[in-house]
Amino acid sequence: MIHSFLMIGQSNMAGRGYAKEVPAIYDEHIKMQRNGLWQIMSEPINFDRSNAGVGLAASFAASWRLDHQQDEIGLIPCADGGTSLDDWAVGGALFENAISQAKLAQRTSRITGILWHQGENDCSPEKAERYSEKFSVITETLRQELNIPEVPLIIGGLGDFLSSGIFGKYFTSYPLVNRALEEFAKAHANCYFVTAKGLTANADNIHFNALSQRILGVRYYSAFREAEHLLVPRHNEERILKTIYDRPYTRTEKIKLLEHEFAMGNIEPKDFLSELTVLSQE
Repeated sequence: MIHSFLMIGQSNMAGRGYAKEVPAIYDEHIKMQRNGLWQIMSEPINFDRSNAGVGLAASFAASWRLDHQQDEIGLIPCADGGTSLDDWAVGGALFENAISQAKLAQRTSRITGILWHQGENDCSPEKAERYSEKFSVITETLRQELNIPEVPLIIGGLGDFLSSGIFGKYFTSYPLVNRALEEFAKAHANCYFVTAKGLTANADNIHFNALSQRILGVRYYSAFREAEHLLVPRHNEERILKTIYDRPYTRTEKIKLLEHEFAMGNIEPKDFLSELTVLSQE
């Protein structure tokens, strides 16, 4: 049985990190949902826009695998960049799509958690004041629709860099949203807040860069595993990432990666067959 996790929120959940800046994560036991079916995860997982990139879900899943080496994890990508809580309102397209995708996943998996990151589009005092009220309706209805009343909901804070970028004037109230997210998590059972302290951004100062997304995924998993809020960074985040990156590929993974390179035109047919023969004999 695949243990699946629903990914919802806006662009920092979808991921905008540059893949060239971090080592790839590839594991035949980490799946992502495409067209209602499971395939081996590759990034971008949540292809909501043409600039989709590295997000937190890959390192979350890889961290999960360190503790569940005989099991499979599945990611259900439903995040959408530039969206507000109002865009995620019950009955709206984004909410209904998430329900639909999650129900498809439930046919072949058990939803084990919900990953949420959103708030940049609600950075005003007025919206922050109503954040908890609106978010509560969304999450409670989501749980009811999917019959998952007790699965953990992990929510992350906004980056401290938001107000210092070229669009900083639109994000001056981000601390109010962070406070609303943390207070929501502390007031609701099976909900855990993860800090973004110390994380850095792309040049736009809106989106976490690739390394910070990797670290954020490790933090999300720590909160999930320990069932507690993560309010300060952990000292072992880089070590966990190194362990993930140093994992050797299985023969199946090597073959799949070779097939990908051939399909992309990066390797000649004779070289492909030669390397495939070697791998098949391992």
